[in-house]
Amino acid sequence: MSRMSQQISNFINIKKSAFVNQWLKTSSAIASEVDKSKLDHSISDARNALLALQKKDGHWCFPLEADCTIPAEYILMMHFMDEVDVVLENKLARFIRDQQDMRHGGWPLYYGGAFDLSCSVKSYYALKLVGDSPDAAHMVRARSAILSHGGAARANVFTRLLLAMYRQIPWRGVPFVPAEIILFPKWFPFHLRKVAYWSRTVMIPLSILCSLKAKAVNPRDVHISELFTVPPEKERNYFPVRTSLNRILLYLERIGSWLEPLIPSFVRKLALRRAEQWMVERLNGECGLGAIFPAMVNAYEALALLGYDYDHPYRKQCRLALQGLLVDEGERAWCQPCTSPVWDTVLTCLALQEDREADQRPVLKALDWLIPNQILDEPGDWRAARPDLPGGGWAFQYANPHYPDLDDTAAAAWALHQGDADTYRHSLTRAANWLAGMQSTNGGFAAFDIDNTHYYLNEIPFADHGALLDPPSSDVTARCTGFLAIHGDQQHQEAIKRGLDYLFSEQEANGAWFGRWGSNYIYGTWSVLEAMRLVNIDKNHMAIRRAVHWLKSVQRDDGGWGETNDSYFDPQRAGQFEVSTSFQTAWALLGLMAAGEAESPAVERGINYLLKTQRTDGLWAEPWFTAPGFPRVFYLKYHGYSKYFPVWALIRYRTLSERKVA
Repeated sequence: MSRMSQQISNFINIKKSAFVNQWLKTSSAIASEVDKSKLDHSISDARNALLALQKKDGHWCFPLEADCTIPAEYILMMHFMDEVDVVLENKLARFIRDQQDMRHGGWPLYYGGAFDLSCSVKSYYALKLVGDSPDAAHMVRARSAILSHGGAARANVFTRLLLAMYRQIPWRGVPFVPAEIILFPKWFPFHLRKVAYWSRTVMIPLSILCSLKAKAVNPRDVHISELFTVPPEKERNYFPVRTSLNRILLYLERIGSWLEPLIPSFVRKLALRRAEQWMVERLNGECGLGAIFPAMVNAYEALALLGYDYDHPYRKQCRLALQGLLVDEGERAWCQPCTSPVWDTVLTCLALQEDREADQRPVLKALDWLIPNQILDEPGDWRAARPDLPGGGWAFQYANPHYPDLDDTAAAAWALHQGDADTYRHSLTRAANWLAGMQSTNGGFAAFDIDNTHYYLNEIPFADHGALLDPPSSDVTARCTGFLAIHGDQQHQEAIKRGLDYLFSEQEANGAWFGRWGSNYIYGTWSVLEAMRLVNIDKNHMAIRRAVHWLKSVQRDDGGWGETNDSYFDPQRAGQFEVSTSFQTAWALLGLMAAGEAESPAVERGINYLLKTQRTDGLWAEPWFTAPGFPRVFYLKYHGYSKYFPVWALIRYRTLSERKVA
């Protein structure tokens, strides 16, 4: 059967299935009707709660949580530098202890997740540094779990690099990351421009640490030899081979490591100076290098190793940036991987903009806050690929001018367009032109870079996390394409067409789309269906009907939707979870309503799920993590997702229902 015939057959089956499902659910439709009075009260309570959380200058920023790797590394950083804040380390330790999962004894990458070796090794070491006895029950459980998974020698590259600096393993147990990488020419197989922004900002200060063979102060002289199944100096298998290409690159990398002593001193000095200059240029004030925790820690430690005094302005900037990521809850504290003010602000605005009859002044105040944060003429790494393209993006964080984010830019511009397209015309034009200029060759849009698709680099020994690159994704492409469509500039029509072609080509066999920056297929599917609405694609288009069918097929019995982060490991678990969540229910509802399904029983049941799970404070909350930072290796919990996405769905439902009545 040809591909076209197969698609037609699938479409016919979807139609049949939809008819049967509609017939089966007719009897339950009455029971799932939405109480309008309850809906009105729910929206009012949620809107008031959101407005109460708005900052005085107009923006919103909610906590952004990661796994215990981040607070553990904060403790390890303090001991590396011998800058130990005893009160803070004990607060961080309480948080880490609270997150230990009693089912397996270790620490997961996300709430309720499986044991993760690297996170557990860092958490154990951090707790031992703080003073937890290895004989304490929680430490015994953690150590047993670590050893049963192969011990600390099997931890990932970033963990082993830290252990090498703490002299827990020899330097031969880590990849070769010399400062000379900054000298490589553009044609070389590895070049900084060929990896993602987060890889660059982490690797350059790390290359300084590795080249100078950094040694943690470790003032309490704490070691973790008990976490190894073989003495570290006798271990011979620090680099399990992943693929045939990885084997070849590993041999080449080992040869480079053996030849390091032969690097001329003048070359090493030049490389260190260039790396230092690159890092200092991007220190980014009190928001830090790359505005992300791993890069900021590496930069802080590298500056010390390069001889910058404790009171030097660069050291002070880094220190304040790191402290700015802390969330102090009183008895305990934790550390964010970064902050998300632009993202939280624009998504909250988009939610509240659905209710055009409500007072929009708080939204306009938030949009006004966005304008001076637009990145126009500042230097940026992206300019290497597009030197003649005027800037026009927004960063994810309060400040990160070298690294504007296409996803944030598209969402911000979408909100500005809906707020007052005439008032914000200049900003919108700059944003639209910049986004169109950042489209990759395949028609997709990535988060930060263009054509960042040198996939062979994920096979180098350093990249065991598989997240060295920033290739285009469906969710970012959807928002960029959707905004360009509503902006309506004729010169962008080809970019819109190429974006749509990319999205159609990325649809999964089951009708869903992969979610790179939100968990997972429910997020990706909502993102694309929203773009289809903005572009005004016929709602009977086969791709849309297939997506609608999939969303309805994974609705849970309680009317909600949920999806485990395990679906990044096993796509067969797409749209599946043990419970429904407010944010994934909202995504599914927004997607269905974007596809013209506002009157369907599935939507009514989903709306009722949100109404019955709303808390007394007017919002929603749950422990589940909402997005991957990097699929399969690093996950995030946007605390705002359970706040603004449900109210977005509720307001849209009410608006569409009232429009139908009118």
